[in-house]
Amino acid sequence: MRAVVLVGGFGTRLRPLTRSRPKPLLPVVHRPMLERCISGLVSAGVDEVILALGFRPDTFERAFPDGRIDGVRLRYAVEPEPLDTAGAVRFAASQAGVNERLLVLNGDVLTDLDVGRLIELHERSAGRATIHLTEVDDPSRFGVVPIDDTNRVEAFVEKPPAETAPSRWINAGTYVFEPEVVSAIPAGRPVSMEREVFPQLVEDGHLYALQDDSYWIDAGTPQAYLEASLDLIDGTRDEEPAVHDTATVHHDATVRRSVISRDATVSAGASVLDSVVLDGAQVGPGATISGSIIGPRGRIGAAASLTHLCVTGDDAQIAEGAAHAGERLPEP
Repeated sequence: MRAVVLVGGFGTRLRPLTRSRPKPLLPVVHRPMLERCISGLVSAGVDEVILALGFRPDTFERAFPDGRIDGVRLRYAVEPEPLDTAGAVRFAASQAGVNERLLVLNGDVLTDLDVGRLIELHERSAGRATIHLTEVDDPSRFGVVPIDDTNRVEAFVEKPPAETAPSRWINAGTYVFEPEVVSAIPAGRPVSMEREVFPQLVEDGHLYALQDDSYWIDAGTPQAYLEASLDLIDGTRDEEPAVHDTATVHHDATVRRSVISRDATVSAGASVLDSVVLDGAQVGPGATISGSIIGPRGRIGAAASLTHLCVTGDDAQIAEGAAHAGERLPEP
C-alpha cells in the first residue's frame, strides 16, 4: 500500500523555528516529526510514501539521503505552486502513478492510531473514503464531523464556533481513499479537502469515519509542539530518554521534564523546566528556561530568563541577564 504525506506547508505558526526548515523536519525527542509519522505506517503494510512537498523540498532529500524511513521508500512530488490539501494529494498521486487505494496523512500530526483499524472499517463500509476522528475539548479550530450509527458521515463542518459545534469529534488528518476519489479532484488548481472534497463525498453518501481515542496531537503551534515533545518523556506516551547521549548537563544544573537534544549544553546553576533545548544550543550559567523552546545552536547568556513559551530561532543570541516572557526571538 502507498501513502501520501502532506508536508508542503510553510509552518508559519511555528516561526522562528521554521524559518530555515519545514515543520515536519523539526525533531520531536531526537527524531524528526516526519519519521515519527511514517514509522507508524509500517505495521499497516505501507511500503512507499510520496511526500507532497512545497516549502524547501531540498531539505527533505538532505535529511533522508538514502530515500527511506524505517524501510519505507520515499518519493518526492514538488508542487509547482501551492495546491492546498486536496490539490496536493491529486498532484502527488499523479506524479507517482498511483491508481489504487491510497492512504493520506498530514505530516504535522502525531498519533498512536492503529491505521489497520481505519483500513478495516473502510473495507467493511464499502465507502469511497474513510477518515479518522478524534475527540477534542475545543473543536472550533478543526473540521467537526458528526456520524450516524453506521459510521457514515452526516456533515462536515469546518471550524464552527464552539457553542454551535454538532460534536467534539474532529477530522484528525488520516484518510483512506479509493482511486476514484483522487481522480475526481480537479487538477492544476488549489483544492481544499475540507471545504470541497469532503462535503461532496458527504452529499453523495460515500464518506465514513472511525472514532478513535488513541493519542493524537496536531503539533503545528509552539504550545502543541512543546506538548508533543514532553508527552514522550513524562509517560503520557511510551517514555523515551529526555537527554541525548551527546548532550552535556552540569551536575549543578536542574533539568526537570525537559528535552535536552543532541550536542546541547546546560551549564552550572542553570534551570531547565518543562522545556525543549534543541541541537547544539547552550544554556549559560544560572540561566532559567521554563515552558519554552530553545532553537538549534542558540546561546542563552548567563543568568538570562526565558519563560511562558518563549521560542528562539536558529543561532539566536540572548544576552546575559536578559528576561523574556512569551516572546519569539527574533520575531517571526
